[in-house]
Amino acid sequence: EEERQLETLKKVMKQYETGLPLKDLSQIFKILNLCAEKIQDQEAFTEPTCEILKLCGLPFLKKKLSDEVNYTAVTSESIAQLGYLMRVPSSQVRIQICKCIISFYHAEPPKKQLAGLHSTSANFKIQMAELGGLAETLVLSLALVENQLAEKLWVLKALQHLSTSGVNCKLMMKAQAASRICSHLNDADPSGQLLFRSSEILWNLLENMPKEEIVNQLSNLECIYALKEVFVNLLIHGFRHYDRQLRNDLLVIATLIAENPGAPMIESGFTKQLILLATFSEVKSHNPLVKGFKLTYSYEDFELKKLLFNMVAVLAKDLCAVQLLNEGKVVLALFHYVKPNEKPGVHDWSVAQYEELQLHAIATLASVAPLLVDDYMTCQGNTRLLMFLEWCVGQDPFFGQGNCFHGAGGRGNKFAQMRYSLRVLRPVVSLCDEAVNLDLCDQGAINQLLDILKHITNKSKEKEDAIVLEIQTDILLILSTLCENDLHRKELFGCEGVDILISFMKMDPNKLYSGLGHNRLLFSTLDSLWCCVMGCYIAEDYFLEKEGIFLLLDLLTLKQKNICNLILGILVEFCDNAKTASHIDTWRGKKDQTAASLLIHLWKQEEVELEVKHDQDGRIVDAKKALVGSFQERQGVIPMPANCPSIAIMEVSENTRAKIYSVLCKLGFENLPGLSAKDFVTLAIIRRYLDFKVGEVWSEICAELKEETFRPVTPDEEALKVISEASENVGKMVATLQTQMLESQQRQELQEEEKVYSKIQAIHKQREMVNKSWENFLTRTSNYEALKKAKRLQEKSIDASRSKSRPQNATLHSTEIKGLNTTIASGRLVTVESTPSELTGGPLADTDLALRKLSVRGGALKKIKGIKVLDPFKKDSVSVK
Repeated sequence: EEERQLETLKKVMKQYETGLPLKDLSQIFKILNLCAEKIQDQEAFTEPTCEILKLCGLPFLKKKLSDEVNYTAVTSESIAQLGYLMRVPSSQVRIQICKCIISFYHAEPPKKQLAGLHSTSANFKIQMAELGGLAETLVLSLALVENQLAEKLWVLKALQHLSTSGVNCKLMMKAQAASRICSHLNDADPSGQLLFRSSEILWNLLENMPKEEIVNQLSNLECIYALKEVFVNLLIHGFRHYDRQLRNDLLVIATLIAENPGAPMIESGFTKQLILLATFSEVKSHNPLVKGFKLTYSYEDFELKKLLFNMVAVLAKDLCAVQLLNEGKVVLALFHYVKPNEKPGVHDWSVAQYEELQLHAIATLASVAPLLVDDYMTCQGNTRLLMFLEWCVGQDPFFGQGNCFHGAGGRGNKFAQMRYSLRVLRPVVSLCDEAVNLDLCDQGAINQLLDILKHITNKSKEKEDAIVLEIQTDILLILSTLCENDLHRKELFGCEGVDILISFMKMDPNKLYSGLGHNRLLFSTLDSLWCCVMGCYIAEDYFLEKEGIFLLLDLLTLKQKNICNLILGILVEFCDNAKTASHIDTWRGKKDQTAASLLIHLWKQEEVELEVKHDQDGRIVDAKKALVGSFQERQGVIPMPANCPSIAIMEVSENTRAKIYSVLCKLGFENLPGLSAKDFVTLAIIRRYLDFKVGEVWSEICAELKEETFRPVTPDEEALKVISEASENVGKMVATLQTQMLESQQRQELQEEEKVYSKIQAIHKQREMVNKSWENFLTRTSNYEALKKAKRLQEKSIDASRSKSRPQNATLHSTEIKGLNTTIASGRLVTVESTPSELTGGPLADTDLALRKLSVRGGALKKIKGIKVLDPFKKDSVSVK
């Protein structure tokens, strides 16, 4: 019976030697499963099973184009069976299954095909494997081949191919592939394939799936122990180029695991080993792990050094590792690179490599130094950094390569070294450790930083980039921290520092949106103004002399929410200086806008954002809630402990209204120039801001008592009632005052309108009189009878005006010229307004002689040289000489 079955299988295999048709796939896999079940009892079925699996490795055959779609379910289920067949206790079958899966990715077309059948598309089997979940089953089968090295290597090889797909990686992750594979990295394997293929699979999982999920699978002691052993073994015993590359790949995976706060890196001892390896070149150690071990200067070891520095920066994020960093003398090791490369020819690292290591070490120091301040001071960190910064601005013939990540912007200069040195200094100073900051100032850090700031600003005037702006910003932040609350340091900052701040405040506002960092520079400038100038009268007066208040108000006109609050705070503090108010009053913005008008406009803008209720003219609508916005009103009153600020109190610090009120209080609310009637309406609210705010707090107290169903004693209840009524009365009084202002403005506008209309009427009447006079004149000059009549009327009027009584014996002289019919006062000399003789040519103009002198073109006289051209408004009337 067995021989007959085997003979039948041979015939089947002969029939399908060119490939398996999709329509017969279901039957073939049934046969395959039957053979697999008999292998355990009858080994003779091993070879037929392997032969059928070989046929499964060939491209499947289809008769129609639609067969791939029609047989999708059957094919995916059949291929999924390959994973389940790994249960067969036969090494030969298992290896053949893996070979079959690998052939999906390296399929070769059959040498001959049956008539009417065609091979399926190249990716068809891969897609069906994804659909059937083959990868998940294969990962689970690793437990079956745990002690069979050859079979395990073939399974890993198959998984290596499957892990190139995101779908398969998801299935593998579901089966905990990362943890299963990583925990066996240190299994014995003379060939080294297990480690290579396992690391490749881990990398594919990390690339195709969310790193956090894969790292979580790797964050257990078993995986980390295996990873540590393999890494150390490769580090100590690896000598090939391939070994070093693999070692670096494993270190990257270890770094990703270290970024997970829950990973037991410290418990496994891996952290201590990595810190030792990162520092043993710079700090001598007697640890047997590094005894006799020395890094070569190959590219792989160069990459290892950078990866170890990066690992230190990652470990510094875990506060539990700080003690190990201290014991490993990490700060001392990193300070080894905070110096110029004095003998570039002697070091085995190339100039470019040393620069990259130097920048990487200083960048790592920025993460470590704030955690190990005692080590920082022991290593004289302030002195080393200040000396290094001095070298950065020196004239040494050093030209940075700028090829690495940390060297960006540093090609041909020392900007990269300066940038990262300041990155170390800034977090250390920001700790506000008095011993550190005092040591820094005693060494002249303030003047040195100002010189560097001036140097870098002058050097980058033509072209500003993000690196330069970051350097300037960091220096200003360091100076702010050093000078805050210390008058002597503010005096050291002095006029030189103020000049620098003034230059930054004059930057083009359009640059704030460049994305390079001008906005951060402006913030740090304003912060330095507050911390380094405020409180020092010498610096304040110099700032005022340099028209600094004008610049602040110019920045305030930009109306950027993020800087308005800061600028208003500075103005409030500056107003303590008696000279400030006159500067604010003098300032004028666009369209002659005054500071008071600007502040009121900012108040209105703030209340629009808070959705405070006002009518269209800006008057108070609700006398009880003159300052309350709609959001605050919706939020209601929440009972809180007495030591927690209420919403009304917190609101003071969350917007600019309190600062605007403070500035206007310093300026005074009377005689503010440049305000409209609606501005005065808003000013009436601002003036009573404190009263409204006090009333708002009392209202909250009443509401909170009501919310807690707590009834105060009668005297307290009456007092609360009186306070509430007083607050409401203030609101009503302000509303009445606002109405009076608007009515007064309306009356004034009506009066001005009447004046304008009266002026228009007078102008029209004057025009009518002029027109009538002109008409009379034309009548007199064109009608002789009318002229005589006018003359008679004039004479009558003159006679009527004369005195009737005449003195005796008086001789009367007539002032009239008989026979002269003119209506103007006449005398013996007459001035005639006519065309000048220079233009007419004089009395001989009509003679032949005149025509010889004057040329006529087009009926007009030619302009004669030497005649003065009159102004346009004098051309109509010219006096004859």
